[in-house]
Amino acid sequence: MTREKLNEIGGIILDACITVHRELGPGLLESAYVIALVREIQLRGIKARVQVPVELEYKGEPLGKVYVMDILVEEEIILEIKSVVAIEPIFKAQLITYLKLANKSLGYLINFNVPLLKDGFNRIVYNF
Repeated sequence: MTREKLNEIGGIILDACITVHRELGPGLLESAYVIALVREIQLRGIKARVQVPVELEYKGEPLGKVYVMDILVEEEIILEIKSVVAIEPIFKAQLITYLKLANKSLGYLINFNVPLLKDGFNRIVYNF
């Protein structure tokens, strides 16, 4: 997928996140935002899957499913959803790990527990 297409889908994701945040507001469990966001993305004609396993290899040997991505959009963009007081550096590191292991270039770390969603929306690029 081209950078332009990834960025276009990124804009759709941001708009979908804003819509979900307006509808639900801050303060719910992460799982509620995941379900609502996947539905909102799908309503816009974009493919999205929930709880996608990420497998780990060690020295060439598969170790099986070790991690689970919250949402995978169009098989290319990883969304890590949070509902926390503040984004910690470990959350960004987690998303970068998912990008590396899944061989993806673009991810978004989204914290819905904020008054304005723009303050909780983080774009993470890896080998873009």
